[in-house]
Amino acid sequence: MSDRLIQHLIAQLVPPGSSVLDLGCGDGALLEHLRRTRGCRGYGIELDDAQVLACLKRGLDVLQFNLEEGLSMFADDSFDVVLQIDTLPHLRNAETMLRETARVGRSAIVAFPNFAHWPNRLRVLAGRMPVTKRLPYQWYDTPNIRVGTFADFEVLARRLGLHVEDAFGIDDQGRLVRRWPNLLASTAVFKLTQR
Repeated sequence: MSDRLIQHLIAQLVPPGSSVLDLGCGDGALLEHLRRTRGCRGYGIELDDAQVLACLKRGLDVLQFNLEEGLSMFADDSFDVVLQIDTLPHLRNAETMLRETARVGRSAIVAFPNFAHWPNRLRVLAGRMPVTKRLPYQWYDTPNIRVGTFADFEVLARRLGLHVEDAFGIDDQGRLVRRWPNLLASTAVFKLTQR
């Protein structure tokens, strides 16, 4: 997530001074933003060599390994906040990783492209898979294993016994969407805690 408005909205969910674990941290832009603006400290986890190097160039602590292997090296409540921003669609075992995210962090922030956003619905009605700013790949070359919706994630969180502390959407202009986020938001954002 390189968009500054999205970073800012997600960062507002992270208490100042928090210890943070950023799963699938990419180039570390969000983690660096949290360090600079919220006084946070922590680690990123990333698999891609170039992204790990980008994190190191930013002066961030980053661990390189595959999230599909789980988070067993971290104890329960090891971090104040665990971030999973645009990571869930890429994981084969998203449900297990969501449980692990909630176990390792006292709270978790999960964000992903909302497939139920109205332009996506229109594209599917026209018989085509959507290609948008948030879903920028063709169906045949996407790194996403799955797509999800705001409403489906609410159901999954409830089924896993996770408490939704806050939930909202973000539209294509980077604006907060609280009314009808399943329809009007291109990005779904959830702050979760274990009950």
